[in-house]
Amino acid sequence: MSKETLFALSLFPYLGFLWFLARSPQTPRLALIGFYTTLLFVAVTIPAGIYAKVAYGKSLADVDWLHGGAEFFLTLANVLVVLGFRQAVVKQRSSPEQE
Repeated sequence: MSKETLFALSLFPYLGFLWFLARSPQTPRLALIGFYTTLLFVAVTIPAGIYAKVAYGKSLADVDWLHGGAEFFLTLANVLVVLGFRQAVVKQRSSPEQE
């Protein structure tokens, strides 16, 4: 199986993960936005990789400005996930304990 095929197939479990996560009332909204931003990273990376191959004859990883631009969206997604869960932990710690 090629890496492209594996990459495409990996989107289905991730979409399922998002579907279940979005339906959980315990999921912090900002973290959920971060997980959805990962899809934006994928949406940016695919055309960037194609452009790198067509315009430069190289893989995306070898064209620094394109690679860095695409990776920005992954970094943004990770920051949003961390901040979302951090907010949830801070909120949980500051609320009175429920028995």
